[in-house]
Amino acid sequence: MQNFKHINAAEAKERLESGSAVVADIRDGQSFLNGHIAGSVHLTNDNLSQFMQDTPQDKAVIVCCYHGISSQQAAQFLVQQGYQQVYSLDGGFEGWRLGFPFVTGND
Repeated sequence: MQNFKHINAAEAKERLESGSAVVADIRDGQSFLNGHIAGSVHLTNDNLSQFMQDTPQDKAVIVCCYHGISSQQAAQFLVQQGYQQVYSLDGGFEGWRLGFPFVTGND
């Protein structure tokens, strides 16, 4: 069985800028509103099935959490659902925000 891979913030940024990946942010709603990676999807149990309908399984998915721990379990779940390129963002959003811009609100 395939496993998810790890990705650092710089590699994730390159993939996002090229349009070859989508970010699924699994943090709580308030944390997402306070700051998130531009273009990311706030992924919850309530919208998981819609996310899976809208996101092709051959599209790279980068899972983002607070510090890069919880995202690993969520990333493996997506692999089990058939996604072929799934990454856990090392350092999570906290690592991202130290070096790269982010947005607030529902952008």
